[in-house]
Formats: sequence, C-alpha cells, structure tokens
Amino acid sequence: MDPAGQSSYSAPEAEVLPPETQPQNRRSSGWNFLAAPATYTLVGVNCAVFAWMVLHGVSPTLPSSRDLQHYGANISVLVLEGQWWRLLTAMFVHVGMLHLATNMWCLWNLGLLGEPLLGRRGMIFVYILTGAAGNLLSMAFNVMACIWDRDWCPLMGSAGAGASGAVFGLAGILIVLLSNRNLPIPWPELKKLRGSVIQFAILNLAIGLATMVFDTGIHIDNMAHVGGFVCGLAMGFPLLPRMTSGREKYLTRQTVTFLGAGLVLALFGYWLAHLR
Repeated sequence: MDPAGQSSYSAPEAEVLPPETQPQNRRSSGWNFLAAPATYTLVGVNCAVFAWMVLHGVSPTLPSSRDLQHYGANISVLVLEGQWWRLLTAMFVHVGMLHLATNMWCLWNLGLLGEPLLGRRGMIFVYILTGAAGNLLSMAFNVMACIWDRDWCPLMGSAGAGASGAVFGLAGILIVLLSNRNLPIPWPELKKLRGSVIQFAILNLAIGLATMVFDTGIHIDNMAHVGGFVCGLAMGFPLLPRMTSGREKYLTRQTVTFLGAGLVLALFGYWLAHLR
C-alpha cells in the first residue's frame, strides 16, 4: 500500500513547514534527495547495513538468528545484560530482502509526506525515538510473559529487527499532525491524506494480529508496531498547536517534546531492567 500515494504537496525548500509556504507538487520532482534528505538518508542507511551484512556472508533471503544477533538485532536477554545499544541498532537490521523492501517502501512514502511537516531533524528523531519505543515494548512483553509463565521464556532469546516500529511511529505522528486545519493544504485533501495514513496503520496492524491467530509461518513483532505507533501519537499532540506558529517556536516545541520522550523511554527501560 502507498500511504502517501494520493498526496500532491510538499515543501522541499523548508526545514519546517511555515504558514506561508505554498504547496508544491512532490511527485513531479521524482527521486529528489533535496525534497526529503532525512528520509532518503534513513532509507540509504538501512540499505547500506543490509548490503554490508550480505557482503559479509549473511543470506539475503533468510538470515540466521546468529547473524541477526551479530549485526545488532534486539534480543531481550542481551539487552537486559547491558547491550542497550541493540534498541537502536535493531531498527536498521532486516530479516531478508523482502523485509527490507517492504519497510523501505513504507518509510519512503510516509517520509515524503512527513518530512515537510517535521523537518529534517524532526524526521530523524521521530524515526529513532519511535523505533526505540517499539523495541522497548517488544522487550517488555517478553519480560512480562517470562515472569507470568516460564514456558514463554524462550522469547527472551528471540531476535527482533526491522524499521517497522519506526514506520508505525511515523504513521502515528502524521495522523495527529495532519489534523491541523491551518496547514496550507485544502482540508478535503488533508483529510484524504490523513485517512490514507489511518488505513495504512489499521491494515498493517490487522495483518500483524492475524499472524498470531493463523499459522502463516511469518513472525511479526506486533508489540514493536504498537509501541512505535503509540509513541508517535503521543509526540504528535504537543507539536500540533505549534505547527503554524513560526519556525522558532515550532523547533523549540520539538526539542522539548523529543527530550521528554527520550527521558520517558529511558525511565521505562530502567524500570524494566530492575523488574526481574
């Protein structure tokens, strides 16, 4: 699904979309790095990490758990032993070419829609914070399941990887930001864009839940999706009132929001580390 396929607008020259910016046609510029540099950079880093893995002998279609562990996947038991960096590296590691392609397609489409609203810096921080939130919630689920029932403890050693938590986080924050009627986009078009993102989130969450009910042979980390999505929604609400109040005020609100989100995630991780 192309969550931004119905859009016709962007602000390629602006770091953060100011009230006076005139909408421009995004698709007519094609693959224009300058239109969304943070989005293209994130896609490039993900692809580079995957290429690095493949060039060092990792299967491009079915990496082993050992390979994923070596390149930074999110493994709960290792994170709790002190390897907290895995919460960040895991969002750049993918389980095969198809996994990478689907995530990068969604990231590219949502990024082209979201970066004019968030700015380059905002796009990077949303990706990192929501991706980390998804990995934290996934780990929390594994820890709680193990405490509740020892039969679930093998989950503590399972490898989680991919950008999907961050992709859902971007969808979450866009659902909030696209509800601002003061943006220089006609409301019917804005409503259509927002509806497209909502459909994307609902459809993909439903697919993830379906894999828990039906044995499809596909493992989807639904907790990572939910964690990223909720974090994105939560960060969107404090940004919403400042979107069209001027660049300086908007950037200040972003800084406070991102620092606050980072602090909450750090405190949640600290609580989780001392739970067992």
